[in-house]
Amino acid sequence: MTGCVTHGWWSLSSFVPNRLETAVARANRKSFALTTSCLSDRAVTIAASDNNYGSKQVISVTPRVYDYLLTNVREPPVLRELREETATMHGSQMQVSPDQAQLLAMLVQILGAKRCIEVGVYTGYSSLAVALVLPDLGILVACERDKHSLEVAKRYYDRAGVSHKVDARHGLAADTLTSMLENGEGCSYDFAFVDAEKRMYQEYFELLLKLVRTGGVIVIDNVLWHGKVADPLVDDKKTESIRSFNRALMDDERVSISMVSVGDGMTICRKR
Repeated sequence: MTGCVTHGWWSLSSFVPNRLETAVARANRKSFALTTSCLSDRAVTIAASDNNYGSKQVISVTPRVYDYLLTNVREPPVLRELREETATMHGSQMQVSPDQAQLLAMLVQILGAKRCIEVGVYTGYSSLAVALVLPDLGILVACERDKHSLEVAKRYYDRAGVSHKVDARHGLAADTLTSMLENGEGCSYDFAFVDAEKRMYQEYFELLLKLVRTGGVIVIDNVLWHGKVADPLVDDKKTESIRSFNRALMDDERVSISMVSVGDGMTICRKR
């Protein structure tokens, strides 16, 4: 193979053909340079030459390394079946990766979460991963506007025996979240995951911040947006929206944050 997908740096996720610089390197050429040797599917490193970064070398996740990573993900059979069915559907790229779902499930377990929200379900891979680790009396409010996708998700909730833990809501997520607040559910949820319309991220976040308790966690997907956020030549509305959202989170003292490069980038926010 002549390129690699770079996920291994905390804020970088972009395609690097041959010896071309990454989008981050182009954007910051004056401050530091990144070098790469993605000439095959072998694992390579990317190094920041600026001494302020300690010449830190981080791994570039080539297809071979990513395949290895996936062999070390504990994926329940029902999740694998859902992933394989979704792969045959239109829009299958919207499904989270197995390593993302594993991280979400672990966060729920570490948090001891009992009440969760998901904004953007698609066919249910991430919500099913969360529901599987929720206690029997736990609840996940799953918001999805596409009825067909939600029906697939509900079929797998049934197959996995977790339907009693999932409150599937068909409709616009903003309306559902607003209704939950009006019903007096503010500050009563432990965990939320957002993977929906990118231009709505700030609105979703503000609503979820009212629904999630202090010490609770909100995870936002696609914050690196295929590396586009790091490329100054990209200025479409979705990319600009995510950039703006990322900047706002950096300055938001209501939460502690950690941006990680799992999948297409996720920001984990803990409500203070």
